[in-house]
Amino acid sequence: VQLVESGGGSVQAGASLRLSCEASTYAITSTCIGWFRQAPGKEREAVAASFRVSGGPYYADSVKDRFTVSQDKATNTVFLQMNSLKPEDTGMYYCAADSWCRGTWNPRDTYHWGQGTQVTVS
Repeated sequence: VQLVESGGGSVQAGASLRLSCEASTYAITSTCIGWFRQAPGKEREAVAASFRVSGGPYYADSVKDRFTVSQDKATNTVFLQMNSLKPEDTGMYYCAADSWCRGTWNPRDTYHWGQGTQVTVS
């Protein structure tokens, strides 16, 4: 599975960015693709996903009401709309495909990872 991310950049606080992640295969549906991020010196954390095992979408507490995950099943692409960005949102953002679609989004689990896209908020 190849995941191609795009949409990162450097913005000022309060701005918006939209990240995209396109999967090369339909063997894993876009529902089973989530977003993680890693800030310098910090562990990778799950940010958002369309599906979680307990039902509904998953959002980290720090991004609720600001970030929205969506998907285009026709192109097997997952998007992360990020509004009201804060400096603490700075980091490398990765999309990850879960072959088993577990919906747990534990960064220590096994995923197919994208190459990452840098988001810098100043």
